[in-house]
Amino acid sequence: MKIAIYPGSFDPITNGHLDIIRRAAALCDKLLIAVARNGGKQNMFTVEERMDLIREILEWPHVEVVTFDGLLVDYAKSVGAKAIIRGLRAVTDFEYEFQMALMNHRLQPEVETIFLTAREDYTYLSSKLIKEVGALGGDITDFVPPAVEKALRQRHLSGGA
Repeated sequence: MKIAIYPGSFDPITNGHLDIIRRAAALCDKLLIAVARNGGKQNMFTVEERMDLIREILEWPHVEVVTFDGLLVDYAKSVGAKAIIRGLRAVTDFEYEFQMALMNHRLQPEVETIFLTAREDYTYLSSKLIKEVGALGGDITDFVPPAVEKALRQRHLSGGA
């Protein structure tokens, strides 16, 4: 079985993420959506909330939502994953992702990194931008699934950031 991992904070998951997931799922037998705990990063949603949102949106038999701590390549090796999927929106993404791919390859040479370029419709999308637009009352319906829009609206109404 060919297992791939698509890691991210997914805070929150966007339509751009979903496009990468759809395309990556077609390349492997099992795709793990690995929600990072991001110890040093301030997230709007808890790991459990992010995982629940993704599970609510995705109901595909060979896509599983998991979480991990520590080095991604170590986690990949522990679950038998052969590939890490990364989405690229712009050249600036590539510079960072290329550096990470080289380090990951050095640490675990048997785990490959596969880059999928964002569709043109999603090149400017980021979870951070979605949160900012939503917090200011902007319409985000074209950028996130309805469950995410609802969760963001509730979070903003409750004063959460």
